[in-house]
Amino acid sequence: MPRPPLSKDTTLCISLAARPSNIGTRFHNHLYEVLGLDFLYKAFTTTDIAAAIGGVRALGIRGCSVSMPFKQDVLSLVEHVEPSARAIRSVNTIVNDDGVLTASNTDYTAVAKLIEEHGLSPESTVLIHGSGGMASTVATAFRDKGFEHGTVVARNEVTGPGLADRLGYHWRPHLGGACASIIVNVTPVGMAGGPEQHDSPFAPDTIAAADTVFDVVALPAETPLIIAARAAGKRVITGAEVIALQAAEQFERYTGVRPTPEQVAEASAISRM
Repeated sequence: MPRPPLSKDTTLCISLAARPSNIGTRFHNHLYEVLGLDFLYKAFTTTDIAAAIGGVRALGIRGCSVSMPFKQDVLSLVEHVEPSARAIRSVNTIVNDDGVLTASNTDYTAVAKLIEEHGLSPESTVLIHGSGGMASTVATAFRDKGFEHGTVVARNEVTGPGLADRLGYHWRPHLGGACASIIVNVTPVGMAGGPEQHDSPFAPDTIAAADTVFDVVALPAETPLIIAARAAGKRVITGAEVIALQAAEQFERYTGVRPTPEQVAEASAISRM
């Protein structure tokens, strides 16, 4: 069933980011078309996040995806904060119910589900490279799933130890010869278009010692790290899996409709074109 023609009754969802991309726009609008929903998704940036969130409330914008650098700033601008966002002090999803805004973090939900789906054992050691907002999301999801033996590797001498201390993990400023059963990249290394797009954040020895390699970078889905891990026969979790699952969670919160796994996979592939 095709999406109805755009009209005054079309429901608007948006994203707010310092550097908007087409990923969410393509993902959501493709599914609106496939499912015949009278919705429209548009990406925006802003220099006034308080006014932008006020606009979400005042204009009846149904859903708002939040990306860097606004994920923490919006916490004080909404009426309700769900545990998924409160635990990490970071928001990526806002739902508007008649002017009442509720914030959550579907990145956290997605990572927690992927830990379950891939059958990762809480007895495993975890090495998390990075200490920014997404690293906090990933590390908290692992800790909440019962992973007690973790190490945060980050050069930042404030956020690195801070994240590790909050979770009861170890901190080290450099990778050196660090190894773990599960290694996770939550840095921009390997990201398309970046200065280190052809690099791997982990040395071959670290990859060889791991059972599972998790790269949160979504573009490209096959990062240098993931390519090296596949070649070494390791179980892999990709950033494409994270972004597709978190977007599906957002989609359901905005529309009340849960797309099938096949529809999500198709929308995810289209979103990265």
